[in-house]
Formats: sequence, C-alpha cells, structure tokens
Amino acid sequence: MKLLLIGYGKMGRAIEAQAIARGHQVVGIVDPTHPNVHITGFTAATADVAIEFTHPDAAFQNVQACLRQGIPVVCGSTGWLHHFPEAQALSQQTGTPLFYASNYSIGVNLFFHFNEYIAAKMHQFGGYDVQVREIHHTQKVDQPSGTALTAAEGILRHFPNKTTWRNEPTQTSEELAIISEREGAVVGTHIVTYTSPADSIELKHEAHSRDGFVQGALLAAEWLPGHQGVFGMKDLLGL
Repeated sequence: MKLLLIGYGKMGRAIEAQAIARGHQVVGIVDPTHPNVHITGFTAATADVAIEFTHPDAAFQNVQACLRQGIPVVCGSTGWLHHFPEAQALSQQTGTPLFYASNYSIGVNLFFHFNEYIAAKMHQFGGYDVQVREIHHTQKVDQPSGTALTAAEGILRHFPNKTTWRNEPTQTSEELAIISEREGAVVGTHIVTYTSPADSIELKHEAHSRDGFVQGALLAAEWLPGHQGVFGMKDLLGL
C-alpha cells in the first residue's frame, strides 16, 4: 500500500516505522520538515491513502485537500469537528472516503462501547451523577481531548437530564463536567466516574504507549480504500 503521511510529529514518525515494518511504502511526507512536499502533488494514482495527524488549525484544510485530490484519508487530528459536516459533504461530492476517529486505539474504542452501555444502565436505575476526567502530556494543544468529547457524547446520548458538557467542574445537574489535566509525559488517561451517596464506579482507560493508536490508524488505512462514505472505528471493529 502506498501511504501519504500528513504530519511528521511523534505519531507520524511512529506510523512511518510501523507501516514500513508491515510492508507498506511511504510515498510522501507532508510537513514543515519536508517543505517541498505538498498534498496537491499526489493523486489516487500515486497514493492509496493518506494518514493525517497534525494540528487542529491545519487538519480541516488537509482533509479537504486530500478529498479534492481523490485520496482516501484517515484523520486522527482533533479540535476541528465544527467543520466535520463540510468534510462529510465534500466526501460525498468527490466520492472519496474519509475515516475519522478521535482515538484509534482498539482498547479506547472498546472503552467507548462499554461507556455507552454503562451510561444507559446507570440512567435506567438512577441515583448517580457522572463526570469525565482526562489527563495528557503538557504538549497536547486541544482540551478537552477528542477522546474525552467522544466519551461525553456517549454519556449525553443516554442521560436525558444532561444536556451539555462543560470543561470544568460544575454544580449544575444539566451539565456534564469534563476535567482536563496536563502533566508530564502522560500518553493519555480517560476516566468516567459515577457517584452516588452509596458508592462510586469508574471506567478507566490508560494508554502506556502510542503503539495502540498507531496500529489502529494503520488498520483503518488498510481497510479504507475501496469503501465510499464517511467511517469511524465502529465500522472498522463492527461495534
């Protein structure tokens, strides 16, 4: 498979190493460290799929460029989802598939799955309040994390009395608190806590390295060509 890498930070370099180990070819790297390489220099004939891990401010432009060039794109950048309906429309218009996930770890996506199941059960029986907490390294730009937002959205779907989220502690019962912490070199920890006067229940995912994210992104890249539409990890994992 011919891969176009967009972004050459820690994730981009890890994806490159694992992609080559899996027998794939990296045909280009679009990044300020490679100033003479541009997305417009590639087409579906020269790149089977692009993998995009950059910055919230650049992600949507990169996704747009890939879709317009007819290159299927796997995007892992967060913080740009206010543009997601436009990306969906462009994917449909160009007939080029888009795969987006806030987190590509298989473990995290099972966490999302169980999070929704538990949220539905907790609301059914009542008596519990809920909070999301996320901890990441100090270099992470966006907060709350895309993973925390996905977890929050799953809770909101099953807690009708929670109508929105707030990125700080809240005493308002209609708001779901998301607590963001930035410390050291933490890869990523997400905790959903349910509390009642009687007890507390926690669902936690803690990443030990980036390997899970890289493996999931490459699985998505291997799966996406030949599909048409907009997809996510539920489609890939059959959840």
